[in-house]
Amino acid sequence: MNLSESMKMAMRSIKTNKVRAFLTMLGIIIGVASVIVLVSIGQGSSQSVQDEINSLGTNLLTVSVTDTDTVELTEETIDQFKKLEGIADVAPVVTGRVYAKNGETSTQVSMTGATSSYLSVRNLELSQGRFLTDLEMDLRSKVVILGSDTASTLFENHNALDQNVLIGGVSYRVIGVLKSVGTSMGSSGDDVIIAPITTAERATGSTSIGMVYAKAENENSVERAMYELLGVMTTSFPGQSDNYSVSNQEDLMDTMSSVSDTFTLMLGGIASISLLVGGIGIMNIMLVSVSERTKEIGIRKAIGANRKSILLQFLIEAIVLSCLGGLLGVAIGLGIAKAISTFSTLTISFSWSVTLFSFLFSIFIGIIFGVFPANKASKLNPIQALRHE
Repeated sequence: MNLSESMKMAMRSIKTNKVRAFLTMLGIIIGVASVIVLVSIGQGSSQSVQDEINSLGTNLLTVSVTDTDTVELTEETIDQFKKLEGIADVAPVVTGRVYAKNGETSTQVSMTGATSSYLSVRNLELSQGRFLTDLEMDLRSKVVILGSDTASTLFENHNALDQNVLIGGVSYRVIGVLKSVGTSMGSSGDDVIIAPITTAERATGSTSIGMVYAKAENENSVERAMYELLGVMTTSFPGQSDNYSVSNQEDLMDTMSSVSDTFTLMLGGIASISLLVGGIGIMNIMLVSVSERTKEIGIRKAIGANRKSILLQFLIEAIVLSCLGGLLGVAIGLGIAKAISTFSTLTISFSWSVTLFSFLFSIFIGIIFGVFPANKASKLNPIQALRHE
């Protein structure tokens, strides 16, 4: 019996038991669809994180202090940063949580104390008003810039510009509103209030600079600028390297990408387990099919069918089931992923290589789990098979 005849017999057997065939394929369908959906979500999340990091500027450097008691960044240290050749600008910040109130509406937000250079260093834009000036920092002026979410919360649909907000019982005048920057690495960049660093120190009760943002002159000078910053920190705080770090966006992107890739791999691995379960389902049903068709196998062997043709018939039947299940799984998986990207805020990134891999893996599963039943059928003794009831 040739390949085409074996294919026809396999399809005829599947059509005869449509419900059973569908239930057999269900494990494969769910497995393939799960792999495609979960990996697409994982890769989409990774791409979203990379886009958010890139939006901050590829030439952004960050000096972070973990212990402000032993590593105290002063104006002198900040001035040293500014004098470095590879550094275009520097923006020290202090942060803290405060309660802001307008009328009966109040909210807890993050307050960032910054200098006039913060806007350009962080690559931010204003939707209304203006940013801070050096004079306002020197005079400890009670002026603030609101994030887009903070402005919407406190003023709803009203214009926030030139209005007053209460922070810790003290009135501050709104001089600007930031454009929305969205959520980055789990924290919202829109739920924020920016004030002069000297004013924020008093409002938050924090007088220690825990972070300094530095902007390299260009992308090519990032590495050089990073080592220059490290040199200043090493000279100013000898033996305290465990209490501070200097990082660039590429380092952050590599770290986040590694985490995202591990997460995606884990999701894909979990989804692949359902494919194995689907393969076990195929093997069980094929064993039942062999048992039901024992007499048929005996007749075929009695009229001259050899072991190879019997093996091929049942193996093709298992492969056809896994192929059909794989195709349906691909269609359903792509459909679900598309629906998620349309009706939710999750970022979905389709990977045709993953789609192809999951389909080919489903065929592989069909072959692996179809061999045992097919081999069992091919080894049946024709006389005993004919006697089987």
